[in-house]
This record gives sequence, C-alpha cells and structure tokens, in this order.
Amino acid sequence: MARAHGARAQMALAFESVYGTAPATGYRTVPFASTTLGSEQPLIASELLGQGRDPLAPIKDAVTADGDVVVPIDVENLGLWLKAAFGAPVTSGTTPKTHTFQSGNWTLPSMAIETAMPEVPRYAMYTGCVCDQLSWQMARSGLLTATARLVAQGENVAAATAAGTPTSLALQRFGHFNGAITRNGSPLGNVISAEVTYSNGLDRIETIRSDGRIEGADPGMAALTGRVEVRFADSTLITQAIDGTPCELVFAWSLGANASFTFTAHAVYLPRPRIEIPGPQGIQATFDWQAAKAVSPARMCTAVLVNTVVSY
Repeated sequence: MARAHGARAQMALAFESVYGTAPATGYRTVPFASTTLGSEQPLIASELLGQGRDPLAPIKDAVTADGDVVVPIDVENLGLWLKAAFGAPVTSGTTPKTHTFQSGNWTLPSMAIETAMPEVPRYAMYTGCVCDQLSWQMARSGLLTATARLVAQGENVAAATAAGTPTSLALQRFGHFNGAITRNGSPLGNVISAEVTYSNGLDRIETIRSDGRIEGADPGMAALTGRVEVRFADSTLITQAIDGTPCELVFAWSLGANASFTFTAHAVYLPRPRIEIPGPQGIQATFDWQAAKAVSPARMCTAVLVNTVVSY
C-alpha cells in the first residue's frame, strides 16, 4: 500500500482569468517548504431534545478553504508570490529584467494551486486562491523563507493531475548572509532580527450558495507592520519614536547585478519602546513598527525583483 510522504509532494500554480475557475494550461511548479492549504467542513452537533440521551446525527457546516504556504525567498519564484500579494508588476529592462511591485492596487489576482501526493494518488486543486498576507523574517543565520497566507474558494480532489505539464523557474535562493537593512539610505546597525508583514485585509464574501463556498475575497485596507530588534547602542531610533517622524526602511538581498530583491517601506513610524535591563548581558530594544502611505512616492511600499524572467 502506497503511503503519502512530504518528500514526494508537489505544488503547481497558475493565475486565473476568471475567479474560481482553474485554467487548463499555464501552470508552474513552485518550490515550497511546507503548506497547510486545505479545505475543511466542520460538523454541528444537534441541539434537539426529547429524543433520548443519545444525540441525533450532526449536520454539515460551511466549507472553509485556506492555509499557509512557506516558500523560499529566491531570485525567480518569489515573483509569483509578490504578484499574488501586490498585483502584476511593471517590468522594464532587457537583461536583467526589473519587476516593480507596488502596494495600493484595488484588485488582486486569484490563483489555482494544485498540491499533489502522487503515491496515493491525490491531486487537490484549490481555486480562487487570493493572498491575504505575505511575511518573512531576517536573522543572522538560518534559512530565508516567506509565508504566504491564502484564502481559497474551494477544493476539488481527483486521482489525476489537472495541471497538465507544468513548467518551472530556476531556483536560486537568497540567504540571510546576502541581506542588509538601511534606514534613510544609511545602514541600520546593531540589528539582531527583523520581521516584515504585509496584509491585504481580505474580506470573505460569505453568500448563501448550494456548494457552501464563498463568493470571493475582496481586498480591504492594507497594512504593513514589522518588528526590529536592536542592540541598544545609540538613541537614533528612540529619538525618532519620540518625535513621531517617519523614516524609510529598505530590506534588500543581492546575489550580484542580475539577481536582487529590494523591499522598501517608504514611511515607517516607530513606537516608543520600553528599555529594560534584564541582567548583566547586553541591552536590547524592540520596535514594533507600522508603515503608512508616504507623501512621495504616494504609496506605502515597493518591492523590486531583478532577474532574467521575461514576465510574471
């Protein structure tokens, strides 16, 4: 008897032209570390009385399809998830190509994502997948990954793939060693760790349908938040927090002139943190920052991916 193993699992992705309708072609295999993407339908216990002590049969509740996908932050495949989070980029250049993603788009693309367990076989196609949140962490060492939180319309399970013969992009990963953080154009020193979370604030349209699925997922107010943990060496960030003025934070990774990823939060506001002395070790301060729409450019954030991909 065949048993499913994560080592043999596969994932294919394609952008939909019609929400909730999986395209017949155009799929790409995407690398991933783990996923919780799935569909569930809970049961509601019977509340009826007068039928004895043993309960009556439960009834089915509405279907919920969502979950997270942990993906590597790499040179080419990352563009698929950036498109899901921000919308289609503006692409320029010849070699390399520069793909510029901007916050503030009123509409977001939906995706069809198939997860495959070929040994069972089980091929689950999730349609109407919209990116609710994209987040990642920066550290001194370890593997550099991002987490995409998705809201899907539904799941269709089959014994054969519906993704045809997917193509694939090259996998060239960034590492923490390749990363840097700058504040207003100058390197931000003494950083222990950093977190970035971009949220689309999706609003599930939970209409009454015979299949129990949602009607859609509309983007609400976007939010860009994060955390920077620093060794307390100067009062630059404390002074900014007290003054209430914004700064520009840039999170960047580079593998050369033809492979880079730059994420810019144009107007970041810092809270005034508590400075504690926990013991004889070094003093650290944590800033849970929030970003807002800047005056110039008139948006909250910009992501720029440089590679050799023609278009996303």
